[in-house]
Amino acid sequence: MTATAETTGTTGQTWPAGLPTSLEYPSVPVGSLLRAAARRWGDRVAFTHHEVPLTYTEMARRAHAVAGGLADHGIGRGDVVAVHLPNCLQYPSVYYGVLLAGATFSPTNPLLAPGELAAQLADSGARALVTWEPVLPVVAAALGGTRVDTVVVTNAAQVADPAAAVDTAAVDGSGARVLSLAELVGGDPTDRHLDAGVDPVADLAHLAYTGGTTGVSKGVELPHRTVVTNVLQSVCWTSGSVPARDDEGDVTVEQVGDPAEFPVRLGTSSMVNLTPWFHAMGAIGYLNGQVVAGASLVVHDRFDPVAYVADAVRYRVTSIGGAPPVFVALLQVPGIAEADLTCVRGISSGAAPLPVPLIERLHTLFPNAVIGEGYGLTEVTMQATGNPTNTSGLRKPGTVGRPVFDTEISIRPLGGGDPLPTGERGEVCIRGPQVMRGYAGRPDATAESIDADGWLHTGDVGVLDADGYLAIVDRTKDMLLYKGYNVFPRELEEVLFGLPGIAGAAVVGRPDPEAGELPVAYVVRRGDDAGAALTAESVMAAVNEQVTPYKRLRDVVFVDAIPVSPAGKVLKRELSARERAAADARS
Repeated sequence: MTATAETTGTTGQTWPAGLPTSLEYPSVPVGSLLRAAARRWGDRVAFTHHEVPLTYTEMARRAHAVAGGLADHGIGRGDVVAVHLPNCLQYPSVYYGVLLAGATFSPTNPLLAPGELAAQLADSGARALVTWEPVLPVVAAALGGTRVDTVVVTNAAQVADPAAAVDTAAVDGSGARVLSLAELVGGDPTDRHLDAGVDPVADLAHLAYTGGTTGVSKGVELPHRTVVTNVLQSVCWTSGSVPARDDEGDVTVEQVGDPAEFPVRLGTSSMVNLTPWFHAMGAIGYLNGQVVAGASLVVHDRFDPVAYVADAVRYRVTSIGGAPPVFVALLQVPGIAEADLTCVRGISSGAAPLPVPLIERLHTLFPNAVIGEGYGLTEVTMQATGNPTNTSGLRKPGTVGRPVFDTEISIRPLGGGDPLPTGERGEVCIRGPQVMRGYAGRPDATAESIDADGWLHTGDVGVLDADGYLAIVDRTKDMLLYKGYNVFPRELEEVLFGLPGIAGAAVVGRPDPEAGELPVAYVVRRGDDAGAALTAESVMAAVNEQVTPYKRLRDVVFVDAIPVSPAGKVLKRELSARERAAADARS
């Protein structure tokens, strides 16, 4: 079966009320989104970090100054700028500044080890690197053998004072030109329209690297038109809007959805943001999407669940977003049931499947909120599916919704072949205007992922129902083989999350010479009596009575935390490596 944006359900409203099934996507550079937002939202606070506010007007001024500064140092169209920063007040102006200069933004995890950073810089061909003062020793060790000739440094002090000094001693002998971000931000804020010559179809806006949770990261090529397209798909889907042009011809959105269906109106939303902006979901959904919608975001340096709840109450947040580990932790904050979170009207989850029992607990805590999951990956810029976010929309727990505007989902046999019938499991394939151009410098990998008909083969296992809603079963690379049977960890994890006392869980395979792989659960106890009462035997018994014999757990390992990436994806490779090491020690 192939699900498209035109699928019509018979059991409820499966398409956001009042919205067309297809949108018009202007062919413009990404900078057009910032120009329109700055005019429209002006003095509204866009971001707050460490109590320091940044308005839309000032963010745009700084972005244009950064663009001009980069251009004055010879960086422009066709050049890659790696942004090696944590979420901070400087990030949005750096991001837009790179794009306004006509250059390509390449997000980089600031926690990468020297070898990993060096590999990404070399693979991307980056000419410039914008980085964070505390990680300069890592940068110094990574620069050799790369094309980086300009290093721009910022630090925590520049959150409150953009002109604050930085200590660049660690990279002063690197041979690269070393600048403080203050030198760029303090320059001429005039919009020089440096991106006027950008070809939205041919020129890259993002060179984004895959998460690498199951293998080596690859550079994903995303032209300006592709990025603008997915930003519009995302923001229009969530806010009940359609693309529009302002009086200067720049791109914004017009909210056509009824206030009863979309109660959070453009220019009124607020949220606490934890999603890393170097991740696809962060750059598209929690940076560009929020800017277009006129949202006000409070930036947190790290995830402190207690501080998160306090700021959610203080700033009267209208939405909460993130990956499942965020929601698991929030539900354990003492006193959260008594906190006034009636202002929350939307909860959105991505990056990893949200277990159904967790959805049920969130419904109890946030009765006024629409709770929905979406699905996407770096190779589709960010989003491919979503549950309808309007109040009367049909949301199906356990699914990641249906294809968004102009997007098709097809379920194919894991070994290749024609689409499978409704209800059958297979590989999730996606076709739409947000699909990447390809992997940078890897034509063979591109050909393996995108077939001749334009379908992206994701490597995820899923199933479509009769209404076109997609359920993600698991990653093909996470699937276990027990005595020739396919075991999908997600099924076992759903059961685990439904047990009292369990706060987190992940299932991986334990190498076994006879069976191949034995399903093993890593479990985090909740800090209550139910959690304290858990034993490996009790957990296995509770799970195994609900599954067929070949899927049964063979062991339970209690841990303090499940390893996750900065984007919230469970790093099963770390747990699998632990199991392989233990198996090697036993042999």
